[in-house]
Amino acid sequence: MGSSRDIAIGPVAVVSLLLGSMLQQELDPVKQKLEYQRLAFTATFFAGITQFVLGFFRLGFLIDFLSHAAIVGFMGGAAITISLQQLKGLLGIKKFTKKTDIVSVMRSVFVSAHHGWNWQTIVIGVSFLAFLLVAKFIGKKNKKYFWVPAIAPLISVILSTFFVFIFHAEKHDVQIVRHINRGINPPSVKEIYFSGEYLSKGFRIGAIAGLIALTEAVAIGRTFAALKDYQLDGNKEMIALGTMNIAGSMASCYVATGSFSRSAVNYMAGCNTAVSNIIMSCVVLLTLELITPLFKYTPNAILASIIISAVIGLIDIEAMTLLYKIDKFDFLACMGAFMGVVFQSVEIGLLIAVAISFAKILLQVTRPRIAVLGKVPRTTVYRNIQQYPEATKVPGILIVRVDSAIYFSNSNYMRDRILRWLTDEEEMLKETNQQKIQYLIVEMSPVTDIDTSGIHALEDLLKSLQKRNVELVLANPGTLVIEKLHASGFPDRIGEDKIFLTVADAVMTFAPKMEP
Repeated sequence: MGSSRDIAIGPVAVVSLLLGSMLQQELDPVKQKLEYQRLAFTATFFAGITQFVLGFFRLGFLIDFLSHAAIVGFMGGAAITISLQQLKGLLGIKKFTKKTDIVSVMRSVFVSAHHGWNWQTIVIGVSFLAFLLVAKFIGKKNKKYFWVPAIAPLISVILSTFFVFIFHAEKHDVQIVRHINRGINPPSVKEIYFSGEYLSKGFRIGAIAGLIALTEAVAIGRTFAALKDYQLDGNKEMIALGTMNIAGSMASCYVATGSFSRSAVNYMAGCNTAVSNIIMSCVVLLTLELITPLFKYTPNAILASIIISAVIGLIDIEAMTLLYKIDKFDFLACMGAFMGVVFQSVEIGLLIAVAISFAKILLQVTRPRIAVLGKVPRTTVYRNIQQYPEATKVPGILIVRVDSAIYFSNSNYMRDRILRWLTDEEEMLKETNQQKIQYLIVEMSPVTDIDTSGIHALEDLLKSLQKRNVELVLANPGTLVIEKLHASGFPDRIGEDKIFLTVADAVMTFAPKMEP
């Protein structure tokens, strides 16, 4: 139902930890096991409802606040976080933190080192990690061998399982998958709380977990969509995830979403359509029903190696460098997402990135660019004097251009900025004994819209100019703008003869009339 071709759905660490911690605040999972499970199914149901409703009402535009810079930072931070989490399996550490931040993970790694890492596990993990990285390098260098990195993980699982079984490495403290229950869970439709005291609790927990799961899934989907250059429909993703979790809550599932590690493996394996999810589901079903005993001797180290090799290529140093060169604000959003994910959690990283993106939008909206224009030599074209140093100012006329719609959020800034330009220009002319400013021409072609606050700001600007004996002239206002100006009666205040099609027309009209 979704539009992402690469996203792999399943339980993820962040949502699992979040859901588990919120459920445990309400019920004891040991003493109240049945109620705990029922509350989990209820939370999953309402997580799905929340996601579906957001998609149904077409709120997918919210994902646009996850900019490219935020995605790059999120992707790099998540890759490092996931890799660090796999150190437990790669080094054979038995006691490991459930937190995802780098400080907690490294503390856990080096504290556990005093209890001894398992060298056999390290040999298995590092050897196959090297094998996977070499396979990936071969596939990247020569496109004819694209199948090598695709089949390498399967070969690694088979070989490592075979070696562990033959040499009984589990007797030397090599951690293996061990027993997996066969079969699938029973239906849970009757287990969901639709009334009683747990209904509101399930709704609250589900709504929070659902939003976090949705944000993560959309971010992951956009990440891989950008890598493969296709469009992601946020509304479809929301509806798909919502429907999936509603159905899952009725089949003994808890909140599932897009998994970064599994999606990375999916991507690296060369999947091209969402059929990969169907095949993955069928393989999991067959595995649960038929071949779970075969995975008994699969070492955890090989699973860690596969995940590390898959995500390590998602750290895009070149993209981060380019962001720094092009836009420092974008780089800040990227680093905010990166640091937030690495030092706190995925949701904190995303929150920081979205907050910085919002701040950038607000800054651009409330502080529009206002340029002083000059005449390009041997033309009737007027351009920004900072961009075109050869452009010359017209004596006695100050020409400014507002590069934004004029709304309540920026109207006062626009008025004050223009008056400041005028004051600075008058002081400079007074010092050099040049002709004083008699006309202020406002080029309005970039002004796509104006509201009542913007019109009031123009009226205030007109009053201020009249006190300085400076006439206000408008050039090339758009259709919507001129309609609103006429509706407010503003042209009557400045005079119909003060509105022109171009700046050149205004200059040609008023330049000969100016006092020497």
